[in-house]
Amino acid sequence: MVDNLTDTGLETAMNPELDYHALNAQLNLYGPDGTIQFDADRKAARQYFLQHVNQNTVFFHNLREKLDYLVEEGYYEQEVLDQYSFEQIKALFKRAYGFKFRFPTFLGAFKYYTSYTLKTFDGKRYLERFEDRVCMVSLYLARGNYALAEKIVDEIMTGRFQPATPTFLNAGKKARGELVSCFLLRVEDNMESIARGINSSLQLSKRGGGVALSLTNLRESGAPIKRIENQSSGVIPVMKLLEDSFSYANQLGARQGAGAVYLNAHHPDIMAFLDTKRENADEKVRIKTLSLGVVIPDITFELAKNNEDMYLFSPYDVQRVYGKAFSEISVTEHYREMVDNPQIKKRKINARRFFQTLAEIQFESGYPYILFEDTVNRDNPIAGRVTMSNLCSEILQVSEPSEYNPDLSYAHVGKDISCNLGSLNIAKAMDSEDFSLTVETAIRALTAVSDLSNIESVPSIAKGNARSHAIGLGQMNLHGYLGRERIHYGSEEGLDFTNIYFMAVAYEAIKASNKIARERGETFDGFEKSKYASGEYFEKYVNQDWVPQTERVRELFANSSVKLPTREDWAELARDVAQYGMYNQNLQAVPPTGSISYINNSTSSIHPITSKIEIRKEGKIGRVYYPAPYLTNDNLEYFQDAYELGPEKIIDTYAAATQHVDQGLSLTLFYPDTVTTRELNRSYIYAWRKGIKTLYYVRIRQMALEGTEVENCVSCML
Repeated sequence: MVDNLTDTGLETAMNPELDYHALNAQLNLYGPDGTIQFDADRKAARQYFLQHVNQNTVFFHNLREKLDYLVEEGYYEQEVLDQYSFEQIKALFKRAYGFKFRFPTFLGAFKYYTSYTLKTFDGKRYLERFEDRVCMVSLYLARGNYALAEKIVDEIMTGRFQPATPTFLNAGKKARGELVSCFLLRVEDNMESIARGINSSLQLSKRGGGVALSLTNLRESGAPIKRIENQSSGVIPVMKLLEDSFSYANQLGARQGAGAVYLNAHHPDIMAFLDTKRENADEKVRIKTLSLGVVIPDITFELAKNNEDMYLFSPYDVQRVYGKAFSEISVTEHYREMVDNPQIKKRKINARRFFQTLAEIQFESGYPYILFEDTVNRDNPIAGRVTMSNLCSEILQVSEPSEYNPDLSYAHVGKDISCNLGSLNIAKAMDSEDFSLTVETAIRALTAVSDLSNIESVPSIAKGNARSHAIGLGQMNLHGYLGRERIHYGSEEGLDFTNIYFMAVAYEAIKASNKIARERGETFDGFEKSKYASGEYFEKYVNQDWVPQTERVRELFANSSVKLPTREDWAELARDVAQYGMYNQNLQAVPPTGSISYINNSTSSIHPITSKIEIRKEGKIGRVYYPAPYLTNDNLEYFQDAYELGPEKIIDTYAAATQHVDQGLSLTLFYPDTVTTRELNRSYIYAWRKGIKTLYYVRIRQMALEGTEVENCVSCML
C-alpha cells in the first residue's frame, strides 16, 4: 500500500522538537513576517502520518492478503466483494491510490483516522487508509456495477462528492450501523402511537441515526381522556421519556443518541414546551439534551404585526371537529373559524410575547429550531403536508400517520421519513471536467443508500423509504469557493453565483432521477399527484431566463463544465419527466456538514466561516486548529466571518439557494454579544419574508472584557 509521506514530511520528521500537534498549533501564531503559517499545518498533516498513523497501521503484503484477513476476521462483508471479480477490485484500489491523495490539513487527517477508518476490534490499530475506505464505500453503493464504482471512486477521491458520515463510516463493514443520517417520526394522539414512537426512537438511535418526532397532535396538558376532564399530562412527560431513551441508546458508543421534538406554535403547551430549555427550569421539566423545534404558520406573524392575541387550539378538539389531526390542518387558513368555533377549546397569549419568549430561549440555549410552515408547504412539490423537520432542520418531506391495534401491531403502516444524505464540494464541482456526470454520480450513490436501507425494526420508516426513494444532495464549501475566486460572501456577485449554481444543480439532479426512472421503469409512489407530473414545478424555469446577472459570474460559468440550462432545456426536461417520471420523491437538502467538511477540506454547508482559523477541542489531543479552505495570506479580506457579516447576508444567500431546493437548508444565524431579543425577532421576520423555510441554531459570540474571544462561548456549537 502507498503511504502518505512526502520529502517535506521526512524533513519535518527529522526535527524532534516539532511534532504534529506543535506544528498544527503554529496556525495560531503569526510567522516572523507577520503572516499565517499555513505551511506548518500541511507539515503537521504529514508528520501525523509518520509519527502516528504509519506506526499504528496493520501491515499487509498485498491486497489479496488484506481482503482475505478482513473478511475472515469479520471486518468486511464477503457479500460486497462477491459482486466483483478480484481483478476488478484490484483495479479499483489501484485507481484510488493513483490519485496520490494527501490530506491538506492536519484536522482532516485526524478526523478521518479518529472517526471513520476501520480499526481493529480493540480500537488500537488502523486497518484502512482513506483510499481503502473510499473503495469499500464505492463497491458497496455500486452493487456490482463496476463502472459506477469507478465513477464513485473518482468523485470521492477528487473531493467533488462526499457521502454523509453514516454512509462513509459504515458502508462495507461487517459490524456497522445504518447508512442513514436521521429519521422523522409522527406521533399521534393515542398511547399506542406514543409507545411506538419511543420504541422506534430506541431502535433508530441504536442504529446510529438522529431522530425527530412531531408532538403537535398530542392533546394538551389538562385535556380530557375518555371524556374525563383534566386527565392529560401534555407533551412534557413524553419529552422526558424521549430524552431518557436517546441517552440510553447509541451506536455501539460510536455516536451518541440524538433526538428532536417539534411542536406547532398554536399548541396549548407551546410556552411550557419552550420553558423546558430555560437554565433555571425545574429539573422535573427541564430538557437538557433533546433538541426543540417550533412550527410557525404565517398567521402568527400577522397576529404579532397587528399586536393581537394569539389563540392556541386543543388538538383533541381540532381532531374531533375536522376529522383529521391538528398537524394536517392549515392554521393560517382555518385560524379565524377555529377562533369562532365553540366546540374547540382554546386559550390565548400575546403574539408578540410569544416571539419575545422565543428569542429569550434562543439566547439561553440556541433553541428552538424554527420551521415556517406555510412557506414550506407552498414550495412543497409533493402531494400532502410537511409538518415537521429533522435534527438539522433541512429535511422537509410529507409523512402519513400509522394506525395501531391494541397489541401495538400495525392496523395500517403509515409513512415516516429517513434522510439519505451526501454533499457536493462546490469548489471541486465547479472544477469538474463533467459537472453533469458529477451530479448524476452523486444522485446514483445516494439512491443506492436509499435502496440498500431497509430498517425492518421500524416498519413505517421502511415503508416510507421504499415508497419515496427520497434523498438529500447537499452542498458545502460555498464560502471557500467564493473566497478562492475573490468574491465577497453575500455580495451581489456572491448571491448571483449562489442562485445560478443551485439552479444548475436542480436541473442536473432532476435529469438524473428521470434517467433512473426511465432505466428501471419505476417512479416514486405518488408521482402522478406531484407538481413534477403536472408540470407546475417547471413553470418558473420555462417562463423566465435564469442566467448570471454579473460579469464575474458569467465568466466563472463560462470557464467551467457547467452547462446552464435554457428555457428550452427545462421545457424538454419537463416533457421527459411527464413521460417517464422521477425515481426520487425528494432530491436536495442542504445539511450543516460537520466532520465531512473537515476531511473534504471544505467550509461547512453554505454558511460563511466562523473564524479564519477555527479552534476546536478534539478529545484527548486538546486544541486543534483548522484554516478556512482556500484561505491564503493574499485573500484574507474575502473571508469575513459569520459574526462580522451579520445575519442578513447569510439569509440573503440562503434565500438565493432556497428557491431551487425542494427540501430545506440548515441555516444558522450568528450574532455578536451585543445582540438583543428585538434584533433576533427582526431576523425571524426578515427570514420569513425572504422565503426561508427553516432556521437552525442561533450562535452568539461572547467576548471577554479585554476583547479577546472566549473559547467555547458560542451557543450550541456542534
